[in-house]
Amino acid sequence: MNNTAWNVSDPYVYQTLMSVVGNPVVVQTVRGSVRGTLRNVKPDHIVVEMGGNPFFIRTQQIIWVVPNPRMKRE
Repeated sequence: MNNTAWNVSDPYVYQTLMSVVGNPVVVQTVRGSVRGTLRNVKPDHIVVEMGGNPFFIRTQQIIWVVPNPRMKRE
């Protein structure tokens, strides 16, 4: 029997991200930014869909998140 227990490192960030699932986000990571739709939130990673492709981003790699970003008008 597997007794794996998840430990959320930042429960406030996790809870906030859970509230914007299905909405557009911009996520800044240590390697750059990803802009797309937040599809899923897990204790150790999030899934952002961009251009029809899922990006799995480790929660520990996130620097900041902008929920529902305004689109640039040209």
